[in-house]
Amino acid sequence: MFVDQAKIYIKAGDGGDGAVSFHREKYVAAGGPDGGDGGKGGDIIFRVDDNISNLIDFRYKKKYVAEKGQNGSSKCSFGKSAPDLVIKVPRGTVVKDSETGRILADMSGDGDVVIAHGGKGGRGNAHFATSTRQIPRFAKPGFRGEEFNVSLELKLLADVGLVGFPNVGKSTLISVVSAARPKIANYHFTTLTPVLGVVKVGDERSFVMADIPGLIEGASEGVGLGHEFLRHVERCRLIVHVVDVSGMEGRDPVEDFEIINRELANFSEELAGAPQIVAANKCDMAQPEMIEKFREYIKEKGLPFYEISAATTQGTRELIYGVNEKLSQLPPVKRFEAQPLTREEVEARTRSSRDFSVSVEDGVYFVEAEWLYDILRVADMDDYSSLQYFQNVLVSSGIINKLEAMGIQEGDTVAVYDFEFEYIP
Repeated sequence: MFVDQAKIYIKAGDGGDGAVSFHREKYVAAGGPDGGDGGKGGDIIFRVDDNISNLIDFRYKKKYVAEKGQNGSSKCSFGKSAPDLVIKVPRGTVVKDSETGRILADMSGDGDVVIAHGGKGGRGNAHFATSTRQIPRFAKPGFRGEEFNVSLELKLLADVGLVGFPNVGKSTLISVVSAARPKIANYHFTTLTPVLGVVKVGDERSFVMADIPGLIEGASEGVGLGHEFLRHVERCRLIVHVVDVSGMEGRDPVEDFEIINRELANFSEELAGAPQIVAANKCDMAQPEMIEKFREYIKEKGLPFYEISAATTQGTRELIYGVNEKLSQLPPVKRFEAQPLTREEVEARTRSSRDFSVSVEDGVYFVEAEWLYDILRVADMDDYSSLQYFQNVLVSSGIINKLEAMGIQEGDTVAVYDFEFEYIP
């Protein structure tokens, strides 16, 4: 099964929590805080693997979570950083944020790409000792790792893409000019998946050609195979439009040519404007008048025209040399640049990192915030300095202002998960 699209969830590892610890040693009184920092969470890394040809593995595993960093410990010992989680994908995979459509990476090169960064480790209580706060009984939790729902799209890396109606001879053409061996039969939609072939021109020159499953009229509305595989032509530097000029199926070559270009435009205006070479196939079975009429039509459009018969290899050599010459004038295979976060997205992320909600039920003010739960885990609420630290967090995050705006009065109860306290202005 050929799979060229998938959606998965990825989450980098959370940072380890800082430790709350105090130095204990014989004959050393009041050794002081010695809690170490937590380790960094593992990154999510994408890596190209040329032994993988499609995205079928992501049909069965859709959740990838890296390990959390190790918590800090006593004697100012730092927690161990978690290993990175490496996800292997076929070359040409484009990774996008499913929610925004933003391109995170184009896996066309050989280098690894970090898609989600692991969280930093939290600080241990050794960092919070001061001349007035000598026994801090709190530490900072580790930062959360980045998480995304991502879309994976495989866009084959090919120099040339063959497009045209089904059964016009695209598979036969790629089989005679390269070592590719697609299934060939005399019926529509024989080719159900894209096929790549390396075409050699001389001893040291070659290019990659892709046979794209045939389009028909109405493909943009889902007729036939639809536009399902046209994403594989998006990278192509050149399109070879194969047209059947034999008239054996009662079709007009000019009309076929216009229909296919219309479907290309419906998929992508950029693709419709890509350089094209027209290959009039099955010329050995065509009427000279039909070929001449089609030739004049193509020349009026200013496109290169080649008469070929893929089945007998007539004209295929001239076509390949023509394609190679055209490629020498074109820029390299298209790469998709990763799109950085916009200013608005950065601000939204900053705001969401300290999001909270406050509700009132039976006179009790309930505060909910995921990040606040992490702070509660590493704070000792029986200790005065911990309470002071927690209070400063409530003030700096705007929670106290929100409570006052909602009309909280002295003595009212505030509940933050399983911790409750009376409000004192």
